[in-house]
Amino acid sequence: SDIKQFKLMFETSRGTVEGSKDTVYLRPETCQGEYVNFLNVSRTMRAKIPFAIAQIGKSFRNEITPGNFLFRTIEFEQMELQKFCKDEDSFNIYEDYKKRALEFVKDIGLDEKKLRYHDHDKLAHYAKAACDIQYNFPIGWEELNGIHHRGTWDLSRHSEFSGKKLEYLDPDTNEKFIPTVIEYSIGADRLTLATLCEAYEEQVLEDGTTREVMHFNPSISPYKVAVLPLLKKYHSATSMDIYNKLSKHFVTTYDETGNIGKRYRRQDVIGTPFCITIDDNTLNNNTVTVRDRDTMEQVTLNLDEAIKYVEE
Repeated sequence: SDIKQFKLMFETSRGTVEGSKDTVYLRPETCQGEYVNFLNVSRTMRAKIPFAIAQIGKSFRNEITPGNFLFRTIEFEQMELQKFCKDEDSFNIYEDYKKRALEFVKDIGLDEKKLRYHDHDKLAHYAKAACDIQYNFPIGWEELNGIHHRGTWDLSRHSEFSGKKLEYLDPDTNEKFIPTVIEYSIGADRLTLATLCEAYEEQVLEDGTTREVMHFNPSISPYKVAVLPLLKKYHSATSMDIYNKLSKHFVTTYDETGNIGKRYRRQDVIGTPFCITIDDNTLNNNTVTVRDRDTMEQVTLNLDEAIKYVEE
C-alpha cells in the first residue's frame, strides 16, 4: 500500500475552552519524569552522586500490532530506575547493573537456563552501551528487561529545551557537571507473564489424574499458607484461631468449602506453597498436618514447629 504516517504516541488535548486547547500526549515511558525531577530529588534528599531515582507507573504506546497476550499491549506497567553518576564510573555501574538485573529475575524463580544476555549491536544515537535480558517464553526468546548506558543525553536535552541547567554540584570539588545516566527498565506485565510461564505445570499423577499447579517461588506466591479444617462441623472454630495466629506471620488464606482433596487442588492452582490441615489430632494434642505444594508430601508437626517449618 502507499506509505502511511503512524504515530506511536497517544495524542489528546487539554483545556476547557474550545479553540484554546493544548495538544498533549500520554507518556510512552516513565523515565522522563525522573530526569525532569533530577534537581528536586538531588536537593531535597541532599543526595550525593552516585544516586538513583526509581519509579513504577503506567506507560502508553500506540502499538501497530498489539498482541501475544500480556506481551505487547497499548497500556502497560513499567518499572524504571535511573542511576546518576560520574562518567568515569559509568561502565563499572553498567556492568554491575547487568549482574544485579539477572540475579533479580533468578531470585524470583525464573530458570537460569531460560535467561540470557543480548547485547545490542545497533545502538541508539545517544547510547554508549545497551543490553537486554531475554527470557525463553513459549513464543520464543523475547526481551524481559533492559540495562542502558544513556550518557548525558537526557539531562542535557531537557536543559537545552527548558533553559534550566540540570547540573550536579560536587561538594568536594565545587565542580559542576551533567551526570551520566545508567538506566534499568523492566515491564511489570512481561515479568508477570514470565513468572506465570515458569510456574505453570499440568502434572499427571500416579492414579492417572491431572493436577494443575503453579510452582511459584514462595517469596512471590499470593498466599504462603492455607488453613484447611478437615471437617467444617468439628474443626472450623479451632481452624479460625490458627488462621488468626498464622496471619501474624504470613499472608494466609482460609478455605472450608468442599472435600479436602478439592481444596488441596484449589491451593495448588493458585500456587500456595503450604497447606495446614486441622483435624482431631489438633484438638487433642495441638499437632497439624503440613502439606508441601510441589512434592505433595505431608508431615505432622506441633503448631509452633509448623510456623518455624514454613519460615525456613
